[in-house]
Amino acid sequence: MRVHVFRSEQWVPRGLDETFAFFADARNLEAITPPFLRFRILTPGPIEMREGTLIDYALRLHGVPLRWRTRIDAWRPGQSFTDRQVRGPYARWVHLHTFEPARGGTWVRDRVEYALPLDPLSRPVHALLVRPDVERIFAYRRDVIARTLGAASARRPGGAAPAAAPAARP
Repeated sequence: MRVHVFRSEQWVPRGLDETFAFFADARNLEAITPPFLRFRILTPGPIEMREGTLIDYALRLHGVPLRWRTRIDAWRPGQSFTDRQVRGPYARWVHLHTFEPARGGTWVRDRVEYALPLDPLSRPVHALLVRPDVERIFAYRRDVIARTLGAASARRPGGAAPAAAPAARP
């Protein structure tokens, strides 16, 4: 199974507690997910985020209706959390969210490890559809997060503009 890694990061001008609280509220996932996915949370609220929490979703990808279940594998309030797909379209999907205070704001970082079923037959699908979709979804997320958590979140500490593509970090 070939595992792909996707990384994204952005700085937001909000404190760590406020930023983490935004991401800890599962309802915000609908707001930061692009409309083309027609994403809905199926798990009745309120959803208590903690290790072991299961969350069910429905979405459409390229017109295909999908069900997705996520389990919170790790929960470190104010620092990080990890969600893992336990049912869905991927052979593997592990999403690490980390939060780090910096210069009056917070770095929000995502690291996603994912693999497609039917590898190596799925490799062309990854190159043509999946990787561009993942990049588009996270670009949308960054834009919504920038608007929601402050206009300055489109800038990095020190005034440098963020890269249009996800930052490549080791």
